[in-house]
Amino acid sequence: MEHFYQLGWTLDPIGGASGEAYKAEQDGRKLFLKRNASPFLAALSAEGIVPKLVWTKRIETGEVVTAQHWKNGRELTREEMCSMRVAALMRKIHTSKPLLTMLKKLGMRPMLPDLLLNKIQSSLSPKVNAHHAVRDAIQYLENEVPAVNESNCTVCHGDVNHNNWLLSDADELYLVDWEGAMIADPAIDLGMLLYTYVNPKNWVQWLEEYDQPLTHDLRKRMKWYTLVQAITMVQWYEDHKRFKDMNDWIIFLNRVLKNDRLI
Repeated sequence: MEHFYQLGWTLDPIGGASGEAYKAEQDGRKLFLKRNASPFLAALSAEGIVPKLVWTKRIETGEVVTAQHWKNGRELTREEMCSMRVAALMRKIHTSKPLLTMLKKLGMRPMLPDLLLNKIQSSLSPKVNAHHAVRDAIQYLENEVPAVNESNCTVCHGDVNHNNWLLSDADELYLVDWEGAMIADPAIDLGMLLYTYVNPKNWVQWLEEYDQPLTHDLRKRMKWYTLVQAITMVQWYEDHKRFKDMNDWIIFLNRVLKNDRLI
C-alpha cells in the first residue's frame, strides 16, 4: 500500500489477520480501504448492504484496492440480533436478484447440502472426528440430508455472527465481511442466527418480520445447516489450539442436536 502513503494518506491496518484492510485518513477524510476485494462488493454497495463504495483502483503492484465510506459505529450486541431490523435486512439480502445475478456472473454455483456434507466429512481431524458429539451429529447429517432445489437458493452471507453487523452512528445497519458469500439455501444463515441469538419462543415473530412461516421443513433445514456450521467451528478451533472455544462449540453442537423440541 506504499502508493497511498506516497499520496499523503495515513493508513492503519484493521480487520484481523488478513492484513488487507485499512483505515485511511487524509485532510480529515476517512475511507475504508481493502486489497483484492471481490467485484461482488459493488453489488453489495448498490443494494445498501455495506457502506457505499467510493472507488476501485488498480495499483502498480497489480492489486485492486477498493475504497468505501468510513462509518463510525459499533457491532451489534447479542441482544440486538433479535431485532426486527436484522430480520428485515436478512430478508433483503436473501431476496435480492441483483446480488444473486452478480454471484452467478462470477461463476458461483449453488452450495447444496451433499456438497457441504462431503466437504465436512473430508476435513475433520481424527481427534475431532472421534468426539462422540461430532460423530452423533455426522450421523444425523447423513440420515437427514435436506432436499434443496437450486431454484430456491439465494445469496447467503455464511457467517452472520453479531461481530459482522455494523450499526453506524447515523443509525444505519450493515452486514459486512462477505468473503464467505455463497449461493445456498437461506436456512444456512437463518439457522445459525436463530439458534445462536433468538429465544425459540420468538422464532415465529422474528420470521414473520423476515416474511417466512416457521414450517416443519424450515426447522429441519435450519437444524441441519446449524450442525454443519457448528462442526466446522469445532474443527477450526481445534486447528488453532483454542480448546476452550472448541469445547464451547461442542456444547452448542450438543444443544442443537439433542433439542428435539426444535427439530
